[in-house]
Amino acid sequence: MKLVECVPNFSEGRDRAVIDAIAGAISAVEGVTLLDVDPGPDTNRTVMTLIGQPEPVATAAFQGIRRAVELIDMRRHSGAHARLGACDVCPFVPVSEVQMDECVAYARGLGERVAAELGVPVYLYEQAASAPARGNLADVRRGEYESIPDRRGDPHWKPDFGSLDDCERSGATIIGAREFLVAINFNLNTRDRLIAHDIALEIRQIGRARRDSSGKILRYKNGRARRKPGKFKHLKAVGWSMPEFGCAQVSVNLTDYKKTPLATVFDEVCSLAEARGVRCSGSELVGLIPLDCLLEAGRHFLHRAGKGAGVPERELVRLAVQSLGLSDLYPFDPAKKIIEYRIPDPRPLLAGSVRDFADELSSDSPAPGGGSTAALCGALAASLACMVGQLTAGKKDYQKVSKEMKRLGERAQGLKDDLLQAVDDDTAAFNEVMDALRLPSKTPAQKSERTAAIQAATRQACEVPLRVMRALIEVADLAEAAATRGNRNSLSDAGVAGLCARAAVDGAYYNVMINLAGIKDKAYVAKQSREAKRILQQATKTTERISSLMKKSFS
Repeated sequence: MKLVECVPNFSEGRDRAVIDAIAGAISAVEGVTLLDVDPGPDTNRTVMTLIGQPEPVATAAFQGIRRAVELIDMRRHSGAHARLGACDVCPFVPVSEVQMDECVAYARGLGERVAAELGVPVYLYEQAASAPARGNLADVRRGEYESIPDRRGDPHWKPDFGSLDDCERSGATIIGAREFLVAINFNLNTRDRLIAHDIALEIRQIGRARRDSSGKILRYKNGRARRKPGKFKHLKAVGWSMPEFGCAQVSVNLTDYKKTPLATVFDEVCSLAEARGVRCSGSELVGLIPLDCLLEAGRHFLHRAGKGAGVPERELVRLAVQSLGLSDLYPFDPAKKIIEYRIPDPRPLLAGSVRDFADELSSDSPAPGGGSTAALCGALAASLACMVGQLTAGKKDYQKVSKEMKRLGERAQGLKDDLLQAVDDDTAAFNEVMDALRLPSKTPAQKSERTAAIQAATRQACEVPLRVMRALIEVADLAEAAATRGNRNSLSDAGVAGLCARAAVDGAYYNVMINLAGIKDKAYVAKQSREAKRILQQATKTTERISSLMKKSFS
């Protein structure tokens, strides 16, 4: 399903009636889920996060902006956060099956509609920017709402849509498309805004202005300040005081958390705070956060402690939340703050218990069946290999293989998750085949459409078990490494991992071949059949070596 996230920021964080009215306008649009409403009284700003298919999301964003323009008077607005209008910024973010260029198109379409129907001037930014100079949000917002009178008549500040005339009440809106932005505030055990801001200058990409020995800012001939770059790219930051919480904060926007990891920034803020005689006591997340960002943070803190990161997802999340101090100001609920956890789970089999799966498997329904069971066996094999790695790494008698076992555990966890996903994917693929078979076939056009749908669905039903087989090559290798170099007290566990991997690869092979029998494309059938047989032979040899080792060890 195509999904996009939209994160409009409204210039009202104190009047609950206004906030609720805007949220209500968004929620009223069918097909859209309002995931989060995060008001800040001191910033006088509310961040709302909504998700859904692109068209409804664009409609909901417009309705939210329309309501904000009706209710917010920028002539009376003040707050700690920079802002340009009643709806200050409104980015579209690709989530699932949506490309960035599609988000750009929706951003531009929304901008045109806001200007035409609401009379609000609109600037485009980030990936939707009409010119490189407007790519950076801070550049577009420079001077804030108060700069609008000076912008009139200046070609550099001409909006992409609409006019700056007669917008005193609404201000201007900035609309764009971008990757996930992580907005987080690091809490200091001081109320001193200057300390927080000094740390922000050190870490943000644009850094700080260079000064001479007398403290005077050094400038280029054109008058612009010379700058000393900060420590991190893809990072924006300011320091402010938050009377509500009795502390100062380093407020950070990570525009690419994959290139500038959150945990690395947190460690640096802690270090810089200590150097200034204060402490970073924790963090406050604004809006939602991608799961990957927290998982990487969890791995980071485990590695810092000299531990392997081959642990389940929930443990990585728990460790990240605890280490970042995300519950410092108020309880952090992963179920509400991690974006993937707010999207309905499309994996009904994994959502149930082991008994639920076994009961469904034993029913007269043809799915789940052998393919899902093979994937589950593979996931169990990966889990066992991971367990042996965890029980080996760091042990006194296994120092020489400790690093290898840590890597083994991390890789096995990833393969386990992929194979668990395939449990539901295999059943979904079978159901697609059944849906195609039920299509009408009375007319020649219907027959043609039905045949094409059956062939496409059958290919997918073949691809899922073949994907399982590809993963099982690695799983078998990891099981062998666990059996030959892992903790001897867990040898039987490594042996069972090998047996599960063998059953899984055989079962997946059966499902590949039975689906290939229904595909008419001979070249495709030959290619997939060759790959399946090659993987089967390779994995069989590996698992046979494990079995031989077991027999020798226990004879």
